[in-house]
Amino acid sequence: MSRQMKFVAFLMAGPTCHHHAMWRHPESENRFFDPAFWETLARTLEVGKFDGLFFTDTLSFYNETIMARGGQMSLLDPVPLVAIMARATSRIGLGVTISTSPQEPYSIARLLSSLDVLSGGRIAWNIVTSANDLGAQDFGNEARPPRGERYDLAEEVLKISRAMWAGWADGALVVDKESGMFIDERKVSRTEIAGKLVGVRGMFAVPPSPQRHPVIMQAATSPGGRKFAASYAELVFTLERSLPNMQEFYADMKDRTDKAGRNPDDCAILISVDPIIGETESIAREKQAYINEMVDAHLGIALVSAHTGLDLSRYPADKRIDEIPTENGSGGSIDVILKGTEGINLTLGEAAKRFATSELCPQVVGTPQSVADQLQELFEKKGCDGFIVSPTEMPGSFETFTRSVVPILQKRGVFRKEYPGSTLRETIKA
Repeated sequence: MSRQMKFVAFLMAGPTCHHHAMWRHPESENRFFDPAFWETLARTLEVGKFDGLFFTDTLSFYNETIMARGGQMSLLDPVPLVAIMARATSRIGLGVTISTSPQEPYSIARLLSSLDVLSGGRIAWNIVTSANDLGAQDFGNEARPPRGERYDLAEEVLKISRAMWAGWADGALVVDKESGMFIDERKVSRTEIAGKLVGVRGMFAVPPSPQRHPVIMQAATSPGGRKFAASYAELVFTLERSLPNMQEFYADMKDRTDKAGRNPDDCAILISVDPIIGETESIAREKQAYINEMVDAHLGIALVSAHTGLDLSRYPADKRIDEIPTENGSGGSIDVILKGTEGINLTLGEAAKRFATSELCPQVVGTPQSVADQLQELFEKKGCDGFIVSPTEMPGSFETFTRSVVPILQKRGVFRKEYPGSTLRETIKA
């Protein structure tokens, strides 16, 4: 079978995804609290044979501007939403973002493994390290871990989780009424790990799912993120502005994965795109201009501050973005912003508004045919293995994409017509 692209939907339990005027679009439904909305959306994506969907997450309101103007925020914990969507579907993968910073490894591993069992092996864990102090304070801590320590902590948490998930051997869960044997305790091992930052000592209480343990996702942008992803991630997503940047990232990550002793094909690289589709090219461009014009410049600066961990409101809006000190912020987010604006000499205000339209990832605009052409070119020129699809209106962006673009790609033989198995790991490895 020829190489086929992958699709994962980008979701958030709030007013925006990557486009921070999404909730203001006349056709966005904003039914954040309606279980039926999430169930229908999951079914739509499964009909479109998406590999999966995943929820990004924020643990707190980053600042008052974001609260007031409807910026990036989670109004619900995404875990119950994933459980609801799992019940409404049978094949699509379901990803949840959980930070390694504020929670204990056992709690994370137990929650994810429970979801994985109940979904029949369709869960992915999007690992983040958290760069914002407000999230730490919600958990009773004064500040996030120092920048140099965050990936050390993430690595320890993941290693502990993987050790606990491996603690159950095949056949450990017996449930034999006649003999009275429920669990064969000889096939469940203790996990005892004392790391520099976290540890665990005990027996893991959740049996494995059909895929054994959740798929590991990670956004690899900073050097630390790339190193971590090369060692552990099965799905990597990134924000890259142009094909040359995508190709550089793709080649670098495949090389890093190989040097980490893994098969590069076991680490799928997905780039984020915002499709905007119209019946004609001019209609699509009008749609793009319409939604982009709704972006609030003040919200943009607040969002960049939240993503970087820097208070950018201290600087004048006309200061060049590449002249702002960045030592104490989130390296990955800062790199994305600088790379997306390099060579353009943008001010902070200009860069912030661009960031708020798509977080500097490409808006793929045109008819269904031309959107399919653009995606296929990025895929075939080794810019990626597939795409994180982010909406500009909800749920219309996904409905239009699955009904108009997906059939074109299926007909061309670059995207699946059926799921290859029942678990997420089977899907992404096919």
